[in-house]
Amino acid sequence: MGKPLIYEIWEKPASSCVIGICSAIWFYIQKKNIGYSNVGLSYETAIAGQYWRIITSAFSHISVVHLVFNMSALWSLGVVEQLGHLGLGIEFYLQYTLVLVVLSGVLVLLTYHILIQKFKLEYFRRVTAVGYSCVVFGWMTILAVKQPSSKLNLFGVLSLPISFAPFESLIFTSIIVPQASFIGHLSGIIVGYSIAWGLIHGMSNYWAISMLGWLILMFILSLKRTGAVDLPFIEIEPVTDPSLPAVGFIPSGNGRTLQMNILHGRGAELV
Repeated sequence: MGKPLIYEIWEKPASSCVIGICSAIWFYIQKKNIGYSNVGLSYETAIAGQYWRIITSAFSHISVVHLVFNMSALWSLGVVEQLGHLGLGIEFYLQYTLVLVVLSGVLVLLTYHILIQKFKLEYFRRVTAVGYSCVVFGWMTILAVKQPSSKLNLFGVLSLPISFAPFESLIFTSIIVPQASFIGHLSGIIVGYSIAWGLIHGMSNYWAISMLGWLILMFILSLKRTGAVDLPFIEIEPVTDPSLPAVGFIPSGNGRTLQMNILHGRGAELV
């Protein structure tokens, strides 16, 4: 007989909190009928200054199956919080969850940039990524390096050797779920190996709190600048001098006004 659920939650407090946050966001998205294009991350929205999507895309899911699959894997990977003797533990989990969220999102955008600019694959300009899988694949990879004898349990019925799980899961999801983001999952694996092999290191509570503070500031300012949410208590001063004549002014009504159309429903990817 397994341990009572409340005991397992006590042993995995950080994982349990993340699962609770993702579940609450999913219920809110469903209740408000918010589409993935409103919270997901794409190259087009990123270059428009909507940096807040790096955060919202990671914690949002577009279906209950998407949510359950990611959270089931994350729950199994919560064993990381119990491995303080291997240099992991709760503090490590919280610190590097921030790193995984940010760096995997940035790596996805960088990959899109290369595919668009170097290989002229315009399709990736509007591909929208949504989901926590980047972080899940990152932790899967870290655990595969730190404790290769572990197993990854999904839904309580499927058990994978953790040493092979990252690439097995990458191939499996790419075949079974056509919308699964190969680039997003691979980005999580790359960042995971970088952390596990010590290429990314030195995080402490001080740096984690500092990073969280900068993330919150970036999140709020980018929301304000892009007008995604009305924040009347924040005022951003214009950087141009109003006394100078306008350059490149196009009179209204001549049919030459520049518009940017956001195409909804094209190129969604699950991460």
